[in-house]
Amino acid sequence: MIKTIDELNAVKEKSAEVVKTRIEGVDNGVRDVLVCGGTGCTSSGSANIIKKLEEELEKNGLTDKVNVIKTGCFGLCALGPIMIVYPEGTFYSKMEVDHIPEIVESHLKNGVPVKKYLYAETVDGDNIKSLNETAFYAKQHRVALRNCGVISPEHVEEYIARDGYQALYKVLTTMSPDDVINTMIASGLRGRGGGGFPTGLKWKFAKASVNEQKYVCCNADEGDPGAFMDRSVLEGDPHSVIEAMAIAGYAIGANQGYIYVRAEYPVAIERLEIAIKQAEEIGMLGDDIFGTGFSFRLGLRLGAGAFVCGEETALMTSIEGNRGEPRPRPPFPAVKGLFGKPTILNNVETYANVCQIILNGPEWFAAMGTEKSKGTKVFALGGKIHNTGLVEVPMGTTLREVIEEIGGGIPNGKKFKAAQTGGPSGGCIPPQYLDIPIDYDNLISIGSMMGSGGLIVMDEDNCMVDIAKFFLDFTVDESCGKCTPCRIGTKRLYEILTKITQGKATMEDLDKMEKLCYYIKENALCGLGQTAPNPVLSTLRYFKDEYIAHVKDKRCPAGVCKDLLQIRIDPEKCKGCSLCSKKCPVGAISGEIRSPFTIDQSKCIKCGVCMSNCKFGAISKA
Repeated sequence: MIKTIDELNAVKEKSAEVVKTRIEGVDNGVRDVLVCGGTGCTSSGSANIIKKLEEELEKNGLTDKVNVIKTGCFGLCALGPIMIVYPEGTFYSKMEVDHIPEIVESHLKNGVPVKKYLYAETVDGDNIKSLNETAFYAKQHRVALRNCGVISPEHVEEYIARDGYQALYKVLTTMSPDDVINTMIASGLRGRGGGGFPTGLKWKFAKASVNEQKYVCCNADEGDPGAFMDRSVLEGDPHSVIEAMAIAGYAIGANQGYIYVRAEYPVAIERLEIAIKQAEEIGMLGDDIFGTGFSFRLGLRLGAGAFVCGEETALMTSIEGNRGEPRPRPPFPAVKGLFGKPTILNNVETYANVCQIILNGPEWFAAMGTEKSKGTKVFALGGKIHNTGLVEVPMGTTLREVIEEIGGGIPNGKKFKAAQTGGPSGGCIPPQYLDIPIDYDNLISIGSMMGSGGLIVMDEDNCMVDIAKFFLDFTVDESCGKCTPCRIGTKRLYEILTKITQGKATMEDLDKMEKLCYYIKENALCGLGQTAPNPVLSTLRYFKDEYIAHVKDKRCPAGVCKDLLQIRIDPEKCKGCSLCSKKCPVGAISGEIRSPFTIDQSKCIKCGVCMSNCKFGAISKA
């Protein structure tokens, strides 16, 4: 049990020696081998990598000279499973169990890295660069992700070694609640969950509400397609969220907090459970923290995966044990929230910034970013991009820098077509805005939004009508059904989009669809419904020519919408090998060996199997 700063610093000093090898690159005769234990690498078999490592180390008598550490996400998910050896900092990518014996023998035993398994960008002849010198990491600035891939998330001592719980001590012993709130206001931190509301202002409203009971909530219900930022923070650095929530509790006068996390995040849940138990054992949660008289407890509540529960009032309703449906506002949660008491709700990434702001000062945080969007932002970079993964960049970084430099550009020489930000609530950003600085206001001005941080890249092979239909399908399925504009309106939008992709729509349908979008935005009860039309409106705004091609020409320019395309065999290129006929799942292709084959369009299901198997390029979409 830690009660004084001396006791906390004693743990920090002792633990700092443990992490020195990987933090400062100090060679103390013991190597640290960090293996990613995030969800992505775990699904790729990192647990087997760890098991094999331990077996080989024991076989070679190296167990006292090499520490194997399971960490959180390193960020470069496209290359998992990932393994880094310190103090060298050598970065092994796409690890397989069969690689381990050679790495243990050559590198861990004899000090010679196995170059063929290293991330290619770190190898420059005989020189092996550090990870921070690669294009993926060079422009990043890690604040929320500072500990992810660096410490073991299951050992609180390693968090303490990285200044863990110093911010909580500083707040409880040297700052008043108003000091904390003013610090957050001065930092300019805005909510990273999508709305971008000033965090300090939200806390100020909750503190001003007079009540014997208040609550602090964390939204870890991240449900946007392609988003995994909050999950990765919880998996790699759960104590940063726990400490920040205790600070928030002190600031507003709350003694109870809840983290609402979706049950689909088993790794995050397990590490949160471990972290909460550890925080209780050392006295960072519970009664009389640091002997100051301040008490704070934290509980987990699991969500069933309903997207609507990412909306603050629906989330609180779910915590209360009721069906997750939004409530009208006002009253706002700062006045009447969880169990009818004043409540603040921030998402994981927002809390992950709090302790660093307290320790480094609001001016430090405000110096990053743009005038109205301070600090950094974490993005889950996915879609048609080389470097799929997590990136954290200062606000104001351009989309081009994120996609072309950090993301490594579009694969297969394809052209960039659009980037979807904000998930189902966001919009599609066309090529003419590649150089726009990414911040809250700029994205809204071009018809998109920051959202929680999903960033999906699309190339010339994506149909923008189909993309809008995909997001509407998601919204229709996730609507709670409480209000008519969302329950019925989004379904009607989806039906019109379906008609368009089938070639059955008219130009009047486009006008009807646009009017319906604005009606839903103006009349839906909560943020989910109000923003649901955004993917439709942004694609109509920037890619209307594709809609017109679908409606007037009955043609999908990207060749995606199956009802509007035919797969044809070029008789000049076909060699009559019959492979397409053998692979066709519905028997739509026929012909004689060494003569051109043909496709029966009435049977063809446009699956594309024949195209992928043709060795002569004779089959194409038309």
